[in-house]
Amino acid sequence: MTAPLAVHVDALLAGKAVAYTRPGAISAIAKRPCIGAVRIGELGLEGDEQGDPRVHGGIDKAVHHYPFDHYSAWRSELGDTPVLQQPGAFGENISTRGMTEATVCLGDRFQLGSALLEISQGRQPCWKLNDRFGLPDMARRVQTTGRCGWYYRVLQAGDACTGDTLTLRERPHPDWPLTRLTQLLYGRALDPAQLKPALVLPLVPSWRKLIERRLQQGTVEDWDKRINGPMQD
Repeated sequence: MTAPLAVHVDALLAGKAVAYTRPGAISAIAKRPCIGAVRIGELGLEGDEQGDPRVHGGIDKAVHHYPFDHYSAWRSELGDTPVLQQPGAFGENISTRGMTEATVCLGDRFQLGSALLEISQGRQPCWKLNDRFGLPDMARRVQTTGRCGWYYRVLQAGDACTGDTLTLRERPHPDWPLTRLTQLLYGRALDPAQLKPALVLPLVPSWRKLIERRLQQGTVEDWDKRINGPMQD
C-alpha cells in the first residue's frame, strides 16, 4: 500500500435536506460546492444537512469523502451521465484525486485547514444512490466494487477551503486499509481467523456489533432494506 502524505482538495460540498424520490423520503445527497472558507465542526460542514439522521450524519459520519479517482470508472460503466460531470454525485463533502480506499486506513488522521479529521468507517451505500443515478442496482454496484468512499469524525473543529491540502498526520493502523475492512464486510466473511483481528480496531459501534454477531451466529446480515429501500408504487 502506497500512502499519499497529502492531496489537493478539489471541492468541499454541502447540501440541504429536501423531499426526495419516494413518498416521505428526505435527502441531502445533492451537494453543491462551498464558496470560501467553511467551518468544519463536530457534526460536519457548516450548512450541510442529512435527510435521515438515524442512519446518516452524526459524530462518526460527520464528513463524507469520495475519491474523484472513481468517476472515470463509473463513466466507463454507466456512460457519460450528467451527474458524473462534477464532484457531488455520491453525496460527498470532500472530493480529491490521488487517494482511495486502498491507500487510506481506518483511524488515519488528516489535517484539513485548521481541522483535524479521523477516518471512522467506510460507507455502506443505500438505496438513495439507486434513485440518484436512475439505476435500481446502483447501491449494490457501489458495494460490490468497493468504490464506496469513507467517513471522518472531527477531532478538532476548524476552517477549510477548496484548494487546501489534506495532509496525513498519523497512521495508527497501517495494516488495515479500508479495502481490507470492506472486503470482510461485503465479501460476506464468516471465518473467525479473518474477523477476530478486526475487533482490536477502534470500530464504530455498528461495525463492532456486526462482526461480533457474525462470530456468534455464523450468518451474514440481510442488506436488502438498505440497498433496495422502501417499496415504490
